[in-house]
Amino acid sequence: MTTKTTSPTFLQAIGRGFMKRCPKCGEGRLFGKQLKVVDTCTHCGEEYFHQRADDFPAYLVILIVGHIIVPLAVYVETTYSPSYWVHLALWLPLTLVMTLGLLEPIKGAIVAIQWYGGMLGFAPAKAARDLAAGR
Repeated sequence: MTTKTTSPTFLQAIGRGFMKRCPKCGEGRLFGKQLKVVDTCTHCGEEYFHQRADDFPAYLVILIVGHIIVPLAVYVETTYSPSYWVHLALWLPLTLVMTLGLLEPIKGAIVAIQWYGGMLGFAPAKAARDLAAGR
């Protein structure tokens, strides 16, 4: 196990989490199975077993997907007035793909925010990073 000496910035940590990588090192995988966060990073050993993203990623995905799909559906309805089966054929698969595609990256970003901010069980890791950085 190796660790990097420099701590990532807030945006780097979120980006790494969004890419489903360890927010600390950017090398190890953040997820072991679909939506299941690993207990520890296989590359740097950072612990993630105490993260509590809970339902927040799902709420954010609903917010994002809803703000994209609803205006598109209203636009298509008011401009073209297609039949209901066309709406079903368009919006159901698009909503499903967007939801499933965004859920894991959003959860990774939420875990990265918790890790960077020292929330919940991440406080000792943040204190160690701050000490090493001289803050």
